[in-house]
Parts: sequence; structure tokens; C-alpha cells
Amino acid sequence: MQTLTINADRLWDSLMTMAQVGATPRGGVCRLALTDEDRAGRDLFVRWARDAGCAVEIDQMGNIFVRRLGTDETLPPVMTGSHLDSQPTGGKFDGVYGVLAGLEVIRTLNDHHITTRYPIEVVVWTNEEGSRFAPAMVASGVFAGEFSLEYGLSRAAIDGTTIGQELDRIGYAGERPCGGQPVQSYFEAHIEQGPLLEGEQRVIGVVQAIQGQRWFDCTLEGMESHAGTTPMETRRDALLGAAQVIQAVRQAAEAQAPDGRSTVGQLLVHPNSRNVIPGQVTFSIDLRHPQDEALFEMAQAVRAAVDRVCDEMGLTGDLKEIWYAPPTPFNTDCIDTVRQAAERMELTHMDMISGAGHDAKYLAQVCPTAMIFIPCKDGISHNEIEDATQEDVAAGCNVLLHAMVESAQ
Repeated sequence: MQTLTINADRLWDSLMTMAQVGATPRGGVCRLALTDEDRAGRDLFVRWARDAGCAVEIDQMGNIFVRRLGTDETLPPVMTGSHLDSQPTGGKFDGVYGVLAGLEVIRTLNDHHITTRYPIEVVVWTNEEGSRFAPAMVASGVFAGEFSLEYGLSRAAIDGTTIGQELDRIGYAGERPCGGQPVQSYFEAHIEQGPLLEGEQRVIGVVQAIQGQRWFDCTLEGMESHAGTTPMETRRDALLGAAQVIQAVRQAAEAQAPDGRSTVGQLLVHPNSRNVIPGQVTFSIDLRHPQDEALFEMAQAVRAAVDRVCDEMGLTGDLKEIWYAPPTPFNTDCIDTVRQAAERMELTHMDMISGAGHDAKYLAQVCPTAMIFIPCKDGISHNEIEDATQEDVAAGCNVLLHAMVESAQ
């Protein structure tokens, strides 16, 4: 078993083939959750899974479960997976690597006629990115019992379309209950999405935990009025107020250096006319930190900034927290299994914390869980130029293979 390795060329070819689905001119992908492009990616993966002899089930949140039978089908599965949806200007590896690495594990076991006592499942989680429907990771959250099914299906895009409606439209509204099934363990392979592994010249990141996140929607209201006739001192400019809050969002993270992170990624201005003072601005706020206390202090600083700006500028403000994900430690036994697999394959490795959110965060609430990171070029992700080497892609998959086989015996 020590010399068992995956087919690196086959895995790479699968990744490059999937990258053609929703391909963008700059070499990335745009497969927003539950769009026609996402459906095409799902269809391709399901076809490959059936070709590998797997049973396929789809649950009520559209999560796809691909199962390779174990010798004892009364046992819960050893599970792996990630997501196929992307950011609007996403890369070829974010999420999809974890899905296709899991499929390659199954293909490799088939090639070598290896049986496992526990069944093995590969999962495609719906709407991990949260780009089209907030919050992120909502379908794995429903699976873990963090959200109700009704909440998950009712999440709406900016145009009002819900997850439930889009699952029906693309044909991925399944009948399997979402959650309630036991899982023996869960391993997720992913690109790091940061620069640490590359900087330290390590191949494998042994992930210890995922940092916490708080997401907010903020709306500031002033009064729209004529850009040429309204004196500066009487204006109630919602966009100017938003600019001051956005600066405070950055300062909240800087006050919790070096681990604080804050981002405003969406901004909607009304009426959005060049010669009208903006009367309403709605924007997103993303706060992150590995320590819950520091994350709380960041949120308090943002709340205080909204109150201050509104008071000073004659605006009204509404700050709603739409998602809170506390820092999540992973299972020590699963972490050790990943580390031992890396050592067995003689791969350089290091312990690390994930700065990004992953579906593994919610799986950790229902079963022993760990993650495997590989480097990405210059630490760039959520970008069309996101890149990884074939060698690192294969290395991470080999660690996944050995971790899963060890857990499934």
C-alpha cells in the first residue's frame, strides 16, 4: 500500500477538461452556483462517476453523493469532496480539485482492485462560494444541521431567484434527505489560496483549523438630490457615508493584526446616476480571524463606526449579521492521518490554519474531519490566473488516497 499512487496524468486531464466548462478568456472559469454552467459541470462529474461504477444520489439541497461500495455496507462512509461552483472570475482549481481528487481516489482503487471495508463517498456541495447566494457553504450547513432545509432552499440571489427554484430548473432537486446520515470521517483536499506553502517551499499543508467569519449586509440611507444645486454642507450623501464605514472596516482588521481580515466586496448604489447624490447604498462586509474574541471585537468596531457615521452625517443605517461561523478546529486523529500519509509519501509538509472557509467547517460538526492543502502559484485564488502544478496536484491527491484508505480499512 505504501507505493500506491494515483494516475497523475488522468487527474490533470480531468481538471483541464472540467476547466472548459464555463471557461473565461483569461484562463479561469465562471460557474456560478446553479447556473447552466454549474449544471454542465455537475453533469460531466456524474457521468465520470457512473463510468467508474459508482452509485449516484442527489439530496434536497442538490448535493451530489457518489458512492463506491465497501465490503460492509452497514458502516458509514469515509467521505471526501468539495464544490464545483466558482466565483465570477474564478480559477481552475478552487473547489473542483477536491471533487476530482476524490474521484481519482476511486479510479485508483478500481485500477488496483482494492476493496475497503467502509464505503467511500465523494460529495459535490452546492453553493460553497456564496457568490450568487449568501451565505457561503449553505448546503453543507444544511447537511450538518446548522441551517434548516427551508432556510437553505429560500436563499435568494440579487434578482430574487432562490436556490430551490434554480435546483428545480437545472434538474438537481434531489429526493435524498439532506443530512441525518452518519459519516465515518471526512477529508477535503484544496489549494491553499494563500502564499504560505509556496513561501516555505512545502508541498502539503496539514490543516489544523478554519478561522472564524462574520458576514454583514449594511444599508445606509440619506437623501438623493441634485448634484449641481445642493450645497455641500446640506448634503446627506449615503455613498460618502459608506466610504467612511468601509475605511473603518479596514481599520477594524488592522487593529487585530497580523491575523485580522476584512473585505467589502459588493456595493449597490441608488439611484446610481452620475448627477444625483446617492440616497442609498447597500454593501457587504466580510470579517475573519482565527480567534473568536478578536472577531467579536472587529464586529463591535464596525457597529460603532456605522453609528458614528450616521450620527455625524444625518444618515440612517441598518447593519445585519447574515452569517456567523466560529473558528473550527479539526479532529486530531484525522490530522495525524493526513500527516502520516504525507510522511509515507516523503512529502514536505507543515501545520497551518485555513484563512478561507470550506465545507469541511460544517462537516467537522458531525464527524471527524481534516483538510489537505497544496500550494497555488503566488498564493492567488478567486482569480482567473489561479494556478497549481501537476506535481503538487498529484501529491495532494496521493495524501488524500492514503488518508482515506487508512480510514476505510
